[in-house]
Parts: sequence; structure tokens; C-alpha cells
Amino acid sequence: MPVIRIPYFHVDAFTRRPFAGNPAGVCLLEGAWPPDELLQKIAAEHNLSETAFVLPREHDFALRWFTPKVEVDLCGHATLAAAFVLFRYLGYVGTTIPFTTVSGPLAVERQGGMLVLDFPSRPLQPCTTPEALVRGLGRRPVEVLRSRDYCAVFATPEEITGLAPDMVQLGQLEDCLGIIATAPGREVDFVSRFFAPRTGVAEDPVTGSAHCSLVPYWSQRLGKRRLIAHQLSARGGELFCEDCGERVKIGGYAVAYLRGEIEINL
Repeated sequence: MPVIRIPYFHVDAFTRRPFAGNPAGVCLLEGAWPPDELLQKIAAEHNLSETAFVLPREHDFALRWFTPKVEVDLCGHATLAAAFVLFRYLGYVGTTIPFTTVSGPLAVERQGGMLVLDFPSRPLQPCTTPEALVRGLGRRPVEVLRSRDYCAVFATPEEITGLAPDMVQLGQLEDCLGIIATAPGREVDFVSRFFAPRTGVAEDPVTGSAHCSLVPYWSQRLGKRRLIAHQLSARGGELFCEDCGERVKIGGYAVAYLRGEIEINL
């Protein structure tokens, strides 16, 4: 009976302390991709927001992300976690790690203790407000925009922390990956939360990919390129952002929690 062994790491991303930020699984593969069905089963077994699968290639690293239910097109915290593992445990000697993904080339640069994601910008566009979104969030936003996700804009951080979403209602929104709720911050430039019940993630603790849309929106609204953001989930997370036009930079820290080996007897 064949046995598959995969080095595995559990990393808390977008935080400087353990038990905060967004936990991500990182699996280091060799040779070729395992079947997608196996990757999905591994991610479901971990039951984290995302598990990243990293495959070294000659000049870069191929990278894919899976929630407990689906493969996603872009994930910030698991990319940051993957780069953290490559720098810390595999001894990557450069300052910038190149990744190839379904969203095109991505990169993570080491800047002292911080890791900075170079991601595509996904500007928000005006849209009609789905009633399922209003019912699901329990209150009507000031405005609703969308890119990959719906983005509900509120007036205060207190409205964001006070949300108690109805995941059944939000799960009826089939034309998006998830729902962003955002507002201007007080100690920071802006705050947010992110819900994606259709992917098996009721609330994502810290969502780097959502900031591909939030950064250009708040950059234009506040008239500044560099922004500090907090995600107001129970675990919380901090992000250091920059609007670079067609790209956004999203910086954060990471903390190791666990390293080991997956063993699968097929």
C-alpha cells in the first residue's frame, strides 16, 4: 500500500503573536501535483480557511489554495504563510519569492521582519444591492460595490464589529466568492470583516485577497497611497497596504505554530 508523506506547517498570518491572525496550512510538495481530489481532502481534513500547496519549480514556486470545500483563485494569508515557511524553514536566500498561480505571477518580499505581498489590484465597481446581502448582514450599508466579492460599506467601525451575519442568507449570494464589510477606522485607516459561507468559511479571520479591492477603494477615498488596516474578526489581524496602481502591496507578519508531516496510506 503506497504511503504519501508531505511536510506540513501551520502558520498564523497577519499577526505578531500566536493564536491571532489567520491560521493557514502550508504543504510542501515534490515532483508533480497530486490529484485535485486529494488536495481537497487534505484541506477539508485541516478545516482551516485555506491550505496552501507549494510545488518548487526551476525558477519559481507553483502555488494553489484550497478552503475546506473549494479551490480559490487568490489567497493572501496562505501566500504570506507559504513565503514564511520558505524563508524560515527551507532557507530561501533571496529577498523576493516568485509564485505562479491561477491569478498570474505573485511575489512576496522580505522587508526586515515583515513580508510584503505583491498582488493584482481588483477595483470595486458600483452595483445594485442584493436584498439577500442586507438580510444576511442584518443592516443596510451606506453603499454596496463589487469585484470578485460584494463589498458593503458602513459608516463606523462599531457597525462592523456589531454585525451578526445570517450565513444562510449570505450563502444565497451565488455570484460572488464572499462578502466584505468595511468602514473607516479610528486608530487605523480602515477596518473590515469577511464572510464566505459558500466556500465553507463562515468568517475568515484576516483576508489578504479582499484587500486587493479594499486598498484601491480606500486609497481613492482617503487620498493616500499607504494605508494601515485592521480586520475585526475575533482573532484580529493587521495589514500594511500600498496602492500601486495595477498592483497592491499588502504587508504583514507571521508566527509559526506547528510543523510536522502528513502521512496518508492509500
